[in-house]
Amino acid sequence: MSAIPSEYPLNVRRSIALALLLAVASSVVAGTARAQSALAEAVAKPVSLPDIAIGSPTAPVTITEYSSMSCPHCAAFGQNVFPMLRSNYIDTGKVRFVFREFPLDIKAAAASILARCIGNGDSEKYLGAVEMIFKLQEQLMMYTKNTLLYVGKQHGMSEQDVKTCEEDQAQFNKLNADQQYAVRELKIAATPTFFVNGFRLQGSMTYEELEERIKPLLK
Repeated sequence: MSAIPSEYPLNVRRSIALALLLAVASSVVAGTARAQSALAEAVAKPVSLPDIAIGSPTAPVTITEYSSMSCPHCAAFGQNVFPMLRSNYIDTGKVRFVFREFPLDIKAAAASILARCIGNGDSEKYLGAVEMIFKLQEQLMMYTKNTLLYVGKQHGMSEQDVKTCEEDQAQFNKLNADQQYAVRELKIAATPTFFVNGFRLQGSMTYEELEERIKPLLK
């Protein structure tokens, strides 16, 4: 930035300095807005696997969660926060909720694939399977195969059905591709990570913290 000539009167120099500062601030704000818009577009972009989404497609707020079936914080959110979020915001048409997998290990990936098979395109059935898996998270980590078989059986699958599901390499490839996209384009490195209308929130979120982000977007 060029220096303001010292021969200018003090009040003129102050006015010019203020105008320059405002111009810089405006440029920073515009740049931040563009970056935020680009991030929101990247989050909304369709990925390899069909989105698990509930709530009104025209809701003013969209929350996208990246979660791992082996993540204790994700399980805590699913069991303690999500039911209130659903009751107060999703079921009332104010929030559309999108659940995306970000498996932190092969056990979480296997659980995600099983939930996909159980859901078979039905988001509610998928989330029902996820709810059960989160409740059985400790067993999943210690006795993975038996836990997957148990969850499958509770949703009408035979042992062979579960085996066939878990051997679907194409599904694992899509899951991996979506995770790589999340790492590369959305800079996700941990779970849970949330995007509220494209704004990134990383780490555990209480209901109150999430509500604080939602309410201003509903005005």
